[in-house]
Amino acid sequence: MAFLSVLINSHKTHVRDAVTHIITRSVGRLAGLVVDMFCTSMIDVANEFGVPSYVFFTSSAAFLGLMFHLQSLQDDQKQDITDFKDSALEAKLFVPSFSNPVPAKVLPSVVLDKEGGGCAMFLANARRFRETKGIMINTFAELESHAIKSLSASASASAAADGTTTPPVHPVGPILSMIKEEGDANAMMIMRWLDYQPPSSVVFLCFGSMGSFSEEQVKEIARALESSGHRFLWSLRRPPPKGSKIELPQDYSNPEEVLPEGFSERMGKVIGWAPQVAVLSHPAVGGFVSHCGWNSMLESIWCGVPVATWPLYAEQQMNAFQMVRELGMAVEIKLEYRRDFYGVIRAEEIESAIRKVMMMNGDAGEIRNKVKEMKEKSRVAMMEGGSSYTSLGRMIEDVIAAHSHSNSTPLTI
Repeated sequence: MAFLSVLINSHKTHVRDAVTHIITRSVGRLAGLVVDMFCTSMIDVANEFGVPSYVFFTSSAAFLGLMFHLQSLQDDQKQDITDFKDSALEAKLFVPSFSNPVPAKVLPSVVLDKEGGGCAMFLANARRFRETKGIMINTFAELESHAIKSLSASASASAAADGTTTPPVHPVGPILSMIKEEGDANAMMIMRWLDYQPPSSVVFLCFGSMGSFSEEQVKEIARALESSGHRFLWSLRRPPPKGSKIELPQDYSNPEEVLPEGFSERMGKVIGWAPQVAVLSHPAVGGFVSHCGWNSMLESIWCGVPVATWPLYAEQQMNAFQMVRELGMAVEIKLEYRRDFYGVIRAEEIESAIRKVMMMNGDAGEIRNKVKEMKEKSRVAMMEGGSSYTSLGRMIEDVIAAHSHSNSTPLTI
């Protein structure tokens, strides 16, 4: 994590030069700088140019609230948050952006990483968020009403004794990449296979660009899929070499080498990379086993497909907890993963979750109905007059108002 911080910080000069180039070639005046949630060192660049900075936050509003809460525990209440690493499994945190107590066991491993610098970077980012003029969040009010109200109330409150505040939040999502892979032979093959499957009959397994499993775990997943009796589409990736910190999982040249004999010829299809949004949008897909990256959660909602949660890294445990316990829109496989979890999830547990997520009635049917309802709300949020459309408009108005007080020159942001 320390390496990542140094790498991002090293680009400050390049960003400064790029902004200078834009200013010198533009007839407008720079009104502000929007930075990625991991690139908070670029706030210094905005300060150098004397303009406000804004953060684009690509995780959930609830997780943003957790960041502020943990930073306050550390700085204001002098509580070492890495102590949660050794806390009892039943320990819970009362976080304003969550309506339910948050189990310490679902905290991201980075929060508990004192030696590797992960916790320090996490806290530093939260502190820098507080310096900004506003935070755009890839979410929408109908999905995270409790978290957004909590953050907005904090932003409206008087400054704390030490002068720190919570900036205004602007839910502007769901912002998704809907670009189709035109002419991609692999994508076309996948979509053709789905075309021959009955509606809502396929469970889709996909674990993100960094998600992969040991051979033993792969075999347990295969057993679970066969026992469930459901058709499946499984994006299976080869793990990077042990000890590698920069290589990502790759497609298998021959997946059969890690699968039971004849497995891929029976109930489903094993693939490598998958066009996730296109697959989730297909009417044949009825359930999604996911690593719970926030983008994937938004995509599942946009497409109306319920999720079985299998968080692997980063803040995915929190996303899984939120989807299962806070929103009631997913079923869980496991919620307590951290970097130091090396166990194997047995086929019986995986099969149970697959059966639940593919059910059309009972509690699982209620989850499916909630997801379908939120699918419609996600679309309305982005339309003219919708919550996210309006929220983005208000932010733009704030930028214009701040600019007009000091200058009449056209602005650039």
